[in-house]
Amino acid sequence: MATLVLAKKPKYERIINILAIVIPLAVAVLLGIRQKVDLGAWTKVLPHVIGVINSLTAVLLIAGYVFVKQGKVAAHRQTMTGAFLLGAVFLVCYILYHVSNESTPYGGQGFIRPVYYFLLISHITLSIVVVWFVLRAVYFGYTNQITAHRKATKWALPIWLYVSISGVVVYLMISPYYS
Repeated sequence: MATLVLAKKPKYERIINILAIVIPLAVAVLLGIRQKVDLGAWTKVLPHVIGVINSLTAVLLIAGYVFVKQGKVAAHRQTMTGAFLLGAVFLVCYILYHVSNESTPYGGQGFIRPVYYFLLISHITLSIVVVWFVLRAVYFGYTNQITAHRKATKWALPIWLYVSISGVVVYLMISPYYS
């Protein structure tokens, strides 16, 4: 009887896969905590900071794309590293805000209400999905695995750009309802 031998995945792949699961799960667990932590009134500005971070991330993603198309690899690497770091700062701000403040209900009525919820749900869903692609793209870019990097960015860029832009739109739509 033949035995099935599974190829061992490379270490980087295991780490990326674990992080792509752990990060969204950790965020979900933290957001699921009903007891809010009093971190102070300064946390009330975090949605505005998050809106700026999403805007800057979108600008950096577009700039990085333009730079790589122009063959400016160093500038591409810098802007994409900046976008990745902004993603980390976003995550910290997002968690700090939501563990210390109640969720703001959307107050819009009529046709705009389903538009808001479509954008919100697609934004959240794709923000979970994009983690895996972004981690792979960053890893492959920094290890000079250009073919694999291009394959990862084929998906990472449009999804990440959508998540960044839809995050800004969702913020603008709900910002009148922040207390």
